[in-house]
Amino acid sequence: GKTAARRVDRWLAREAALLAIHADSKGRDAFAFDPISSRYLEMAEDLRIRTPYSMTVVRELREIPWASWDDELRAWRVPFRSYEELRRWWPTIEEAARRSEPEERKRRREAERDSEAQRTTRLRYAERRRHRYPLPAEDLPPMGRPVATEQYGVVVFIESSGELVEPSVLAAFYPHAMRADFDLVWGTWRSARLTELVRTWPARREAGPMEHSRGWWQPTLAELRVARRNARAIERRRRSRDLSPTS
Repeated sequence: GKTAARRVDRWLAREAALLAIHADSKGRDAFAFDPISSRYLEMAEDLRIRTPYSMTVVRELREIPWASWDDELRAWRVPFRSYEELRRWWPTIEEAARRSEPEERKRRREAERDSEAQRTTRLRYAERRRHRYPLPAEDLPPMGRPVATEQYGVVVFIESSGELVEPSVLAAFYPHAMRADFDLVWGTWRSARLTELVRTWPARREAGPMEHSRGWWQPTLAELRVARRNARAIERRRRSRDLSPTS
């Protein structure tokens, strides 16, 4: 009956506790025989791990049985019974912790700042800030109306300078236009306003190879939705800045 079931439960709990004590004892002996020496690990009644925040560390520690995060200690706690598992994952944990140190992060940022990828990113950002775009001289988009572009999403062109685009600039920033067999001139663009995007009628079909080659087309409903969402976010940020008290 119920009494027998409770007795069995108590017996199982005692056995589990004894097994845990025995496993902890074995783990403590294993640690004493072959300890992990690391500034991220300390020994108390259990093993405690403190590292800079790292998703890799969190992911690996979650794989270790009975490992848990202690908010009060600001440390991961691992019972000795899990020492063998901890030792198996430790090289990955320690390397991830080392890479997450502030000095190491700073060193990587400085190295990346001078990398080719970073230089390319800075050049592309500078090109975008010029608000220019290569357009077919004989097939200009409608001025003052939102159109989709290959590089910058939905924008509004305000004028065309008539200045021919240099091939080197096309190769660096506008590879889609390298396929064009017509003259390209610079057009000046600005971001589309939310009211303009709301009034814009979407295209019935997606742009084809010809439209992509010339670099602009009537935006689809999906493209307009993305542009409207971005425009709303920009307007919210602008209103927040206007309402914030000046220092």
